[in-house]
Amino acid sequence: HESSNMGKFDAELIATANAVAHPDKGILAADESVGTIGKRFAPIGVENNQENRRRYRELLFRTPNLGKCISGCIVFEETLFDKASDGAPLCESLLKEGIAIGIKLDKGQQAIAGGCPDETSTDGLDGLGKRCAEAYKAGARFAKWRAVLLIDQATGAPSQLAIDEQTRGLARYASICQANGLVPVVEPEILMDGTHTVQVAAEVTQRVWASQIKALADHHILLEGCLLKPNMVRSGEKCPTPASIEEIAKWTVKTLSNTVPPAIPGINFLSGGMSEEDATLALNAINQAKGKNPWTLSFSYGRALQVTVIKTWAGKDENIKAAQEALMVRAQANSMACQGKYAGGAGPDSARQSTFEAKYTY
Repeated sequence: HESSNMGKFDAELIATANAVAHPDKGILAADESVGTIGKRFAPIGVENNQENRRRYRELLFRTPNLGKCISGCIVFEETLFDKASDGAPLCESLLKEGIAIGIKLDKGQQAIAGGCPDETSTDGLDGLGKRCAEAYKAGARFAKWRAVLLIDQATGAPSQLAIDEQTRGLARYASICQANGLVPVVEPEILMDGTHTVQVAAEVTQRVWASQIKALADHHILLEGCLLKPNMVRSGEKCPTPASIEEIAKWTVKTLSNTVPPAIPGINFLSGGMSEEDATLALNAINQAKGKNPWTLSFSYGRALQVTVIKTWAGKDENIKAAQEALMVRAQANSMACQGKYAGGAGPDSARQSTFEAKYTY
């Protein structure tokens, strides 16, 4: 890709990627599928229907001053084309706050034969160009695709087959996005399920990220117009010797430095089932970890921004203001963590409860 033959969207892709990779802002992942948001609503006794999904997302998107801490918001297709209670496009309030709109484009995981048990590939490439073009027309400027990998030392997972399949699928998705003006958020998620140590996680993560960068290069992806949404490098959920926050930071920064080119402007970590507070503390430690980091090291959190918000809202209009305040507490905490300045302790006890779900589907 010589600069002389830049694609028609290249300048816009670079501008979007840099805006989302703002040094002290991150991404709100509000793109739960219909099934997943139902799991969030069940504990608060809210029926999972379109009206309640709209009510909840409207609460999130209309949070005053959200754009001070959030640079991008990922939404589900239903939300992108939905209307707010006053008839305005539901996502319009995000744009008013200067928040870029992202769209979840993958269609979930499918089992692959020939790999290790429980390994998957990702659905959604069919007709993807058309869906990208429609999303762009509706105001989206970036996209997300989640490809899942797992570590299981008993079975040998992740197999090379699964790594190749998932990283190449992500690269193909990235290519189609860029051809249609959307910045691809590339999300190879290595699940935190398992008993493995942080050292094993680092070794596997380095293999996966190296494979991912190679696949992006093979597809001639414009790295300056691309964002990475990886897992942090941490021990498995059931590891008898769990890694400390400091160890997570050390191994995550070391693995990034070994694999990810400085051309990619932003790394937006997924929270992967950590509690709200742990996700913020880990991000803070990553930004405090020494090293010449060329990228913005930030967040793309779903559960780790929304657990307390949903509990506070409980489906009641009279709780909207309190729920929006709870969102700002977490968003501000993570904004501080992007700068390595988070002192800890934001939010109520629910912020310290794990959001882990085994073999998490989205």
